[in-house]
Amino acid sequence: MKNRFGSAVLSAIIISGLVLCGTACKTIDVFEKNVGIPGQEWNRSFQPAIVFNINDTTALYNIYVTLRHTHAYNYNNIWLNVNYRLPGDTLKQQRVDILLADNTKGWLGTGMDDIYEVRRLITPQPYRFKNSGECTFTLEQIMRENPLKHVMNAGIRVEKVNR
Repeated sequence: MKNRFGSAVLSAIIISGLVLCGTACKTIDVFEKNVGIPGQEWNRSFQPAIVFNINDTTALYNIYVTLRHTHAYNYNNIWLNVNYRLPGDTLKQQRVDILLADNTKGWLGTGMDDIYEVRRLITPQPYRFKNSGECTFTLEQIMRENPLKHVMNAGIRVEKVNR
């Protein structure tokens, strides 16, 4: 009898969760992919590639770099080369300096225990893709320290701008 009651409660919880998700969850227009850095030591030769497709060329998008690091990271910033190939275009490169901390506030972004995550916009204004198709972004750390220690993940986030 005890097992039947436990199964009924578990079934009710699962069904309630599915119903709530079905009514409360809605699709948001976001793509995000983060790649783990092997051993939390980002060697310059390790260049995570993020590939996604753009279908809607009428929309505007914000493009971000996402990073996750530990509190033991030695610098207030990180320099990256963001290499990208957009549909129908040639390979391009953008050098970005991402601020991770400042001397008065400490670590920027969101943190839990000793892990911090930052999301930094790399487009100066919302961007409209000219062509639909496959986009490829490759991230290369270009700091003096190699390998760059205490970096856990690096990635790209693309958000459709709501008008």
